Amino acid sequence: MSVYTIFISILLFFTSCNRQNATTDESSNLTFDVNKAVKEAIYIESLQENDELLLIDRFLPPNGYEVLRSDSNSFAHYLQYLPLKPQGTKVKYYDGTIKNNDFVYCSVVDQDIDAVDLQQCADAVMRLRGEYLYHKKRYDEIKFNFLSDGKPRYFSDYAKNDYSYTKFRKYMKYIFGYANTASLKAELSTRQIMEMQIGDVLVQRGNPYGHAVIVVNMAENKKGDKVFMLAQSYMPAQEIQILINPKIEDSPWYELNENDIYTPEWTFYSGDLKHF
Repeated sequence: MSVYTIFISILLFFTSCNRQNATTDESSNLTFDVNKAVKEAIYIESLQENDELLLIDRFLPPNGYEVLRSDSNSFAHYLQYLPLKPQGTKVKYYDGTIKNNDFVYCSVVDQDIDAVDLQQCADAVMRLRGEYLYHKKRYDEIKFNFLSDGKPRYFSDYAKNDYSYTKFRKYMKYIFGYANTASLKAELSTRQIMEMQIGDVLVQRGNPYGHAVIVVNMAENKKGDKVFMLAQSYMPAQEIQILINPKIEDSPWYELNENDIYTPEWTFYSGDLKHF
């Protein structure tokens, strides 16, 4: 059993979704306290050295924790069982170029994206939600609000009785063009951070852009302490990726508390938690 090396310092590049967040907000600058960076042996081997192709199988929970069980028909279950590309695969941008892995992600979700710069951060969250509802044939529930008027556009109206997957993907591109982090944040309901559930979204609106990530897995120990995993897309449009916790090398697990949440490319706050 090997213990992960502690990060002393990492130079992180905040390159899009809203550069203002990275350069003008002091709270977005990561300063690592070595004594707090790693919780002893809790995170040992939380990233398995295997090539399992489902999220729930590839990642072990931290020592002493058990992954939360979810109903097989739930959005949480869909996220926990997301298919992953082989270990070591790099994220691709919409144009096929590679996103270098500067301690940002540890796996790539095996889900294609269109060859246009549309499926960015909030779009990826909406894509996952839409895919879940589509494959459950809950077509009437597929809806997302436009930024312009705050009103929902329903897949059932767009489909005009054509519920093919091709039509669904066209609908999602249509949504991506007129929705963003601001519209998503306004559409979702607030949840208290300590009540976090799988499928919840951390989202900030920005000027002009914000960022959004989604909770894709959680685990709990006997004391009731919880940890969680996050997934994101970013700008420009790119494949959905499972994020590394920048405070703990090679671990995808974040400790649930009321502190600020430092992800590799964004900083969120406890009040940013929303849910569908």
